[in-house]
Amino acid sequence: MTILVLGINHKTAPVAIREKVAFSDEKRCFALQNIHELALADSAVILSTCNRTEIYFHNKGIAPEETDCWLDKIIQWFATIHHLEVNELNDYLYNRQNLQATQHLMRVACGLDSLILGEPQILGQVKQAFQVAEAFYPANQYPFSSELSRLFQKVFSTAKRVRTETNIGESAVSVAYAACSLARQIFDSLRTLNILLVGAGETIELVSRHLLRHGVKSLTIANRTLENANSLVDKLNTDKGINIIPLSAISETLGKVDIIISSTGSPNVLITQEMVIQAQKLRKNTPMLIVDIAVPRDVDESVSELESVYHYTVDDLQNIIQQNLSNREQAAEQAEQIIQQESVDFFEWLKVRQFSGLIRTYRSNAEQVRQELLEKALQSLNQGESAEQILQELSYKLMNKLTHQPTQAMQAMVKTGNSTGLRAFSKVIDK
Repeated sequence: MTILVLGINHKTAPVAIREKVAFSDEKRCFALQNIHELALADSAVILSTCNRTEIYFHNKGIAPEETDCWLDKIIQWFATIHHLEVNELNDYLYNRQNLQATQHLMRVACGLDSLILGEPQILGQVKQAFQVAEAFYPANQYPFSSELSRLFQKVFSTAKRVRTETNIGESAVSVAYAACSLARQIFDSLRTLNILLVGAGETIELVSRHLLRHGVKSLTIANRTLENANSLVDKLNTDKGINIIPLSAISETLGKVDIIISSTGSPNVLITQEMVIQAQKLRKNTPMLIVDIAVPRDVDESVSELESVYHYTVDDLQNIIQQNLSNREQAAEQAEQIIQQESVDFFEWLKVRQFSGLIRTYRSNAEQVRQELLEKALQSLNQGESAEQILQELSYKLMNKLTHQPTQAMQAMVKTGNSTGLRAFSKVIDK
């Protein structure tokens, strides 16, 4: 029985390679069908994100000496399905088997293998990949591996345990998240605040998503190109009304907002000290937070001299992020210990399950032996033979047949030096 992961990720390959082996939803279902038709595995789960493509295979019938050949077939299939040559991928691929594959999947789901340590989105992506496979197999009347299903359920419970027992996801480690965390630390709630975002790029998009999740009262986006600002609003796909203004309207808007977060590519300062002074007069010097993420800066650094104005630059945020990364690394060490425990626990279950069929087979064989000997004994009784002699012969033959296989097993363990198995036998016999 083998669990195998074959993958490529941001650590092993550039984006130019990663995008060539990505799976769309349609291609993922085609690949699962192809895996089944080629009998490459009993079941498989395909995880495909912008930073990684990984396929988890489960095959009950692979002997240890066949694993290398099986892996070669899978790598060839992986290259073929993406219309690539194997030599184009060899330098970027990695694989793990059994316990190492289990630990790898747990690390991925917990965010320990992510570009941003501890990021939570990957867990949802792993769940979605599993759900697609879980739906695909019965929909096509194929059996879905109960072992693979149990593995992913174990992974999800492990990820939940890591989130509960460690601080892996609590510290901001992106500029956008750090900016929003600052806002939540300075103000009791974002639900009563008016916020101005300057710019319409990727960072402002991430900031917008964080703020919307925390239920801000109102959001205004200022940008040089209104078309780009409208495009950003469409991406956010929210019911909350978002105001859009040109950069020229910033000055008259400042007096109406509590938080300004700015990230543009402008070569010039967009918000001066005088603009903030006038805004604070209108606001009667109630606290204002200004976060300038831009390089070069969008906000005159002298605004930090003003009373009731909290001013942070990208350097300030980087210091916060660095400290938080250190906190996450400590939490990651705790998470690794949890993963070690949970992966070993899963494989103990898998070992027991692997041999449960052996136990059933042994008991079935024993029952067959009993029935055959009993049938012969009854025939002898019907023919008038001595009951005592028949019982003696029945018990002797039954003992010999039932102890033959266990005796062979013990002799094999003696020859191979399997002291663990012999101790287990010894304990049962002593009882």
